[in-house]
Amino acid sequence: MRFVVWFILLFIVAVVAASTLGPNDGLVSFYWGHQRTDVSLNLFLLALIGTCFVLVSAIQAINALVGLPRRAHEWRVARRDRTAQAALREALAQYFGGRYSRAHKAAQRALVIQAETPDLVQDNEFTVLGHLLAAGSLHKLQDRTRRDEALGAALELSSRSSLARPAEEGARLLAAEWALDDRDAGRALELLAELPPGVSRRTHALRLKLQATRLAHQPHEALKTARLLAKHQGFSKGAALGLLRALAFESLEGARDADQVRRVWFALEPADRRDPLVAARAAVRLAAYDQATEARSWLRPFWDRLPELAVDERAAVADALVHALDGIGPDWLPRFEVAVKAHPREAAVAFAVGCAWAERGLWGKARQLLEQATKANDLPNAARRHAWLLLARLAEEQSDTERANDCYKIAAGLA
Repeated sequence: MRFVVWFILLFIVAVVAASTLGPNDGLVSFYWGHQRTDVSLNLFLLALIGTCFVLVSAIQAINALVGLPRRAHEWRVARRDRTAQAALREALAQYFGGRYSRAHKAAQRALVIQAETPDLVQDNEFTVLGHLLAAGSLHKLQDRTRRDEALGAALELSSRSSLARPAEEGARLLAAEWALDDRDAGRALELLAELPPGVSRRTHALRLKLQATRLAHQPHEALKTARLLAKHQGFSKGAALGLLRALAFESLEGARDADQVRRVWFALEPADRRDPLVAARAAVRLAAYDQATEARSWLRPFWDRLPELAVDERAAVADALVHALDGIGPDWLPRFEVAVKAHPREAAVAFAVGCAWAERGLWGKARQLLEQATKANDLPNAARRHAWLLLARLAEEQSDTERANDCYKIAAGLA
């Protein structure tokens, strides 16, 4: 097809030349002293074109000859650049292949080639990547001293060039990750704090901060970071909910008195305080410091909408209420009646209401529910043991010593 196109073009040029130059009768005269030379215009034009072509070819040949050393130098630099790039790619492949000694050697070879080539020294991004690969290999080899030297060189070089700024961010994130591998939470948090605001909000940076705060036993900071990750969809919905609950539990468990429990509770996000499991754990912690009345006030909104909760949530709220029964008032009795009617077969609710009626001295009502709780195998042994102990107290009040002894024996077997 290409031959046909050129053939057609050749015919077109021939036709145009024949129609243009054929009827041209012009002359070109050259005068030199008393001499005169006449040539046809067509010959002059052809000679002029040929002369220009020869001059251009001669100039190009001279330029090629003069620029030969420069092109040879560029060829040598390009060859060394290809060799260095090949060494860096080899280092990357060996690193991902788990051959860290070979990866380190290949990265060092790439850096040496670049250092020995003056025209390549200015490529800071290449140098930073080479140092990072070498540092990563040394980290896997547990050579922390040389790893830190290579990492320091990468950070120093990346700070000099704006083109290597992404490599600098990667170096700082890697340094934080390696600090976590070394179980040095303080160093990891320090490195993450030095990141620019935009980088520190990236998902990977937030994951590293979450690990560092948990390692440093800072559950409140970890909870805030986990919530940011959840907003960035860093976890699935179920995983995010479980993690946020676990961190809220950890924050509450770290409180050492009632005031600390209150500070932690009110420092939680509203979404956390609306979680029945978190509220139940907070109420248990507060009741442990003789603040049962306030603990019940935290549980009251959840108990009032008990049918709306899931089974595990109802069990957690009921268990928390058992811990906060001290001094419970008569205003709760209608709520207990409603709960028993709404969930007659749930052992956790029956146990909580039975304990509450026993606390109020309503032993007649309490006995049936406590006996129901003792027969529920899905209740924890501690709850069933507590139910048997309350039944033993009831038997003692009724002077039924044999029944009381039986209840105590069964309770002892559940310890």
